[in-house]
Amino acid sequence: MNLSTIWKSIRNIANEIHLYAGLISGIIVIAVCLSGTIYVYNSEIRELSNPELYQVEKSGSRLLAEDLKLILESKLDSKVVGVNWNNDPYQSVQFTLKKEEEKGRGTTYFINPYSAEVLGDASVKTSAAEFMGYMFSLHRWLMLDRIEAPILESMSNRDLGRLINGIATLLFTLGVITGIVLWVPKKVKNWKQGLKVKWNANWKRVNHDLHNTLAFYSLIFLLLMGATGPFWSFQWYREGWQKTWDTYRDPNEKSEVLEEPKPLIISSSEIYTLDEIMEASNKVLPYKGIYRISLPENQTELVTVSKYKTGFFARSGSDQVKINPNSMEVVEANLFSELPFRQQVGRSVKSLHTGDIFGQFTKFIWFIACLIATSLPISGTLIWLNKKKKKTSKKKPVEKRNLEMA
Repeated sequence: MNLSTIWKSIRNIANEIHLYAGLISGIIVIAVCLSGTIYVYNSEIRELSNPELYQVEKSGSRLLAEDLKLILESKLDSKVVGVNWNNDPYQSVQFTLKKEEEKGRGTTYFINPYSAEVLGDASVKTSAAEFMGYMFSLHRWLMLDRIEAPILESMSNRDLGRLINGIATLLFTLGVITGIVLWVPKKVKNWKQGLKVKWNANWKRVNHDLHNTLAFYSLIFLLLMGATGPFWSFQWYREGWQKTWDTYRDPNEKSEVLEEPKPLIISSSEIYTLDEIMEASNKVLPYKGIYRISLPENQTELVTVSKYKTGFFARSGSDQVKINPNSMEVVEANLFSELPFRQQVGRSVKSLHTGDIFGQFTKFIWFIACLIATSLPISGTLIWLNKKKKKTSKKKPVEKRNLEMA
């Protein structure tokens, strides 16, 4: 058996897998990819739909973060437990407040940093938030979680949606891989033909070229989306991903402590301000970004600050520091840039899936790739129907000729 025959057999097998993987998962892939295309710009859609919560007019100087904290605690009779602070002069800031006996994480409020006006709170469901909630439900659970009556006795509707979604995503990824095999032309001189669309041909040829060409150009992004998708569907896949990229931690494994750490002595009598906390974190994280400050309920505990870079080409992954509120010293720093490459990849699974791995730059690329992914089951089904129709039309003249001879 020569190489040509072997390659032909491989292509035939790949063609069958590609066809049936696409046909089986087609409808699910369209729903998941279409909702994913919209959800890429989740935060942007929310902000555009409700500018009164996110946008403010620049009016003089911003109040200090600590002054805002004191005003809000007095006005809302609650305690600030978290702050989301940005330095954009036209953006609101967010404070999370919690009453003494309140359970849960508290309520997050949108605040005008110039006047301390409460613009709204995150607990109120806007039309945009409700719509994006539907998109998330469709993308993750095929909206089965919104059906009250259980469909199967063996699992919840959410688990069922997650299972169907995961299987469809694996089939989609398999279709992409086998599509690579089918794309490779039989002759080297035909390579250019697979990289462009013949627009002056009939619609069948244009559809065929669009399916092949668009899939080729978005190949890497389709594989990234497909490879990361099952992370939220299967426990075995999630653990496999974490073990592959060295981020797995066995929940049942007790870490061996060779030496008891010395306890930090923090006096609750010392008063620290939010602005001092941000200034202290800047010594370790000297770049522009958004601060997320978690204030402990116990004043004798460390303050945690996470910081995210901002900008069109901003890298995802937050840096985290823990600060002693007495000395304003950083006692612990977990910097994303200092992690081994494997762990950076492993911890970026969500960013790799949603496209914000490098800010707005990659989000736009993922948006286009998601649109292409949505179209592939449609164009692929049309190719299959056209081929099937062509085979049927070829058989008819043969049958007619046999009848005439008889």
